[in-house]
Amino acid sequence: MAEIEIRRANPAQAAALTALVHASSTYQGDYASILDGYTITPDHLEAHPAFTAAKDGEILGFYALLAGKLDLLFVADRAQGLGIGARLIEHMLAEARERGLDSVRVVSHPPALAFYVRMGARRTGTIPANPPKVRWDRPELRFDVPTG
Repeated sequence: MAEIEIRRANPAQAAALTALVHASSTYQGDYASILDGYTITPDHLEAHPAFTAAKDGEILGFYALLAGKLDLLFVADRAQGLGIGARLIEHMLAEARERGLDSVRVVSHPPALAFYVRMGARRTGTIPANPPKVRWDRPELRFDVPTG
């Protein structure tokens, strides 16, 4: 069985990453509106590094770190519980350290709050709803980036 490999996403993977986002069961029902029209473009991946977790060439998750903020972190539904999210967080913190960051801000999807806390993030506040697209308050957290 192959290992999970984390690599920088390439622009040709934009459609696959968009599909992974839209397939997420945590963004169904009441939460679906935030993804209305959402697309990850090749140009975006070229300008803003994202990193994929893949096994046997299949993308099972990814994250993007933009300007000191965890912009995206998704793990395919069928791959949740396998430690991929934890591996992505570990990689993200190493990437943040290489970029000279001392912390990373996270505006969390409410169902993901417990995951981020388990991974070591601390709750710092709440981002109020912003209808019509985001009709719910979102937890704000921060990861401290370990040094060396």
